[in-house]
Amino acid sequence: MKYIITKDNQSISRFSLGCMNLPLGNIKETNDILRLALEFGVNYFDTADLYQYGKNEATVGPLLHDYKKHFDIKIGTKVGNEFDSALREKIRWNPSGDYIKQAVIDSKLRLGNPFIDLYQLHGGTIEDNMDETIAAFEELKRKKLIKSYGISSIRKNVIDYYKSNSNIATLMTDMSILKTQGEEFLDDEIVTLARGGLMQGLLTKNHEEVLVKKFKKGTNGYTYDKLKQMLMMLTDYNHSLEAIAFRYLDYMNVVTLNGVSSAKQLEQNIMHYLDSASISDDEIKEIRSNIKTLYYEEHRV
Repeated sequence: MKYIITKDNQSISRFSLGCMNLPLGNIKETNDILRLALEFGVNYFDTADLYQYGKNEATVGPLLHDYKKHFDIKIGTKVGNEFDSALREKIRWNPSGDYIKQAVIDSKLRLGNPFIDLYQLHGGTIEDNMDETIAAFEELKRKKLIKSYGISSIRKNVIDYYKSNSNIATLMTDMSILKTQGEEFLDDEIVTLARGGLMQGLLTKNHEEVLVKKFKKGTNGYTYDKLKQMLMMLTDYNHSLEAIAFRYLDYMNVVTLNGVSSAKQLEQNIMHYLDSASISDDEIKEIRSNIKTLYYEEHRV
């Protein structure tokens, strides 16, 4: 496994685990997924307080705690969506300093950790009081309640403000070889955590079925027919779509945040990730040259 170092000197595995879709109702399966990830070399696990209204944190944290004697483990979580865990509903978007400073205590308790390795703002708008949000993160960092902080966003105006006015260590954003908008946000000083690399299964062996089921109206500026054409182009290369998708993200020097719902799915993705190493820089550059560069049109200023 390769790792990337953040500005706060935290090591994050280049292939990491997104925990949102873990089968929390099946503790054995969830534990099998976490164990398999750890054995492969994954050291970063991404969750959020909003996922299953706190249950994701409360499940993942204690399960990983049992492995900390043997593995280097880092857990990232997110904040900003105020919710009612009893009613299981979101109340409002709340990036206020007071809320963040209370929410971090709740997340720490659910995770069972004395501090949070990476605390990320779970969204954000240009209308937020971003200076107040930044001040809250900086205070939590000074008090050693968190080690690093970052944001999860696709909004250029928000991302630009945090890059210029804060010490964010990470940016989580959508990014895949057919969804290239995230390239605009790449920064040598900030580690990019790329989510959606397989595009809901579109960049997998099940692409024909997924294309019909999920993308009849197209997506991301592509019509259905254009998507079909792009997939045909990618399948002409002597590699699985999964391997191409993973190699693209690795070539872009970002962290691949892979979300799974079963141990079998993770095992297959690990195999494809390992296979992706056989794709040379020249070949992935050639593949990328056949795909248009996209930009988000909204939230730019």
